[in-house]
Amino acid sequence: MSLEEKIISTFKQKNSKLAEVFNQAFELFEQKGFPTKKNEDWKYTSLKKLLKTDYSLVTEINNNIEAKDVEPFFIGADTYKVVLVDGFYNADLSHVDTDKITISSMQDAIENNAELVEKHFAKVADNNQEMVALNTISFNDGVFVNIPNNVILDKPIEVINIATGVLGDTLIQPRNLIVVGKNADAKLIERHQNISENTILTNSVTEISVGENAYYYHYKIQNDTEVSNLVDNTFVDQNRYSNAYVDTFAFGGNVTRNNLSFLLNGENAVANLDGISLLNKNQHVDNFTFVDHRVPNCDSNELYKGIYDDKSKGVFTGKVMIRKDAQNTKGDQQNNNILLSENAQINAKPQMEIYADDVKAAHGCTIGQLDDDALFFMRQRCIPLKEAKAMLMYAFASEALKNVKVEELKTQINKQIAQKLGVNIEFGV
Repeated sequence: MSLEEKIISTFKQKNSKLAEVFNQAFELFEQKGFPTKKNEDWKYTSLKKLLKTDYSLVTEINNNIEAKDVEPFFIGADTYKVVLVDGFYNADLSHVDTDKITISSMQDAIENNAELVEKHFAKVADNNQEMVALNTISFNDGVFVNIPNNVILDKPIEVINIATGVLGDTLIQPRNLIVVGKNADAKLIERHQNISENTILTNSVTEISVGENAYYYHYKIQNDTEVSNLVDNTFVDQNRYSNAYVDTFAFGGNVTRNNLSFLLNGENAVANLDGISLLNKNQHVDNFTFVDHRVPNCDSNELYKGIYDDKSKGVFTGKVMIRKDAQNTKGDQQNNNILLSENAQINAKPQMEIYADDVKAAHGCTIGQLDDDALFFMRQRCIPLKEAKAMLMYAFASEALKNVKVEELKTQINKQIAQKLGVNIEFGV
């Protein structure tokens, strides 16, 4: 039985209040199946090889994970700690010592926060996308976060997704919902980590609602093992005067596909998308972004930096839609890349669709190598070649770190960049 057939055969209605959503997603996935390269949005990323694996589907909680298995993957700061194990919320490993906010499993939220879940669930995510529909019909759990109006969170939320591989090669599908109230301010750090030697395919969906005049920062750390594959679907709905930031740092894993959508539904909202992809060996990262300017007076700022070595492959597709009524829009999109090997690849497609008249918009893409003159200048000052290259690459990429507001996280990212570049240099915070 294929994975697709296995999923369809095990589909069941999860909750009567959400039955219509589940059934619509089931019909779409049954009709379309997994995306292929015939789909223009998946032209440069194929799941065909990954889907040949006979994945097991996780259906129950694994309680055999201990704190010592998870602790190495936290950033070492004072945070609200949330742990998902094979897609299930683990209350014993999670530590949320506050009554100012609500953090729970999605299953608990469906039962105990039904009104809020029904208001937002599948309202931001695009269920016409195959991988989103797949998650909708077959997720078992995830994390629910509700930050009420006027709450300024005193420390970040840290979400660690642990894959155990206890069932062998495994498909994991967490479903997350984050609701940020009016005038609230919050930061969330998200990481996926495979602690086994088995092949893992994670298909995650996260829906985020950012309330009026709220600030929300979301940091994604993608530094998984060589047998780990991730399809990350994140959707952000912004209300008036809100500011939302999503930073994606891709350093490890086998195949990673990031689908990131911002829906600007309130005037004077500001969307910020930054990313660094630092790849080698045969790693593949595909960043697909979509910013939808639906109303006037909104800004969007997008900066993705990529460094590719060996036979690694990067893909960047950035879509900015400025609709007819979205006057006085400001949109900026930049994608800059460095190829360190003649076998490395980057496929980039920045694009804008503009239907309004009063718009300031720009987009661009660069692909090149390290500057030989700059290298020569540094070598003349007795800096070894390897360290000189690393310093140039860090200088190139570090602009995309400007919105990291958690110092311990920035320190960890700098260490991961140095490790990836193979140098013993403490890059500045």
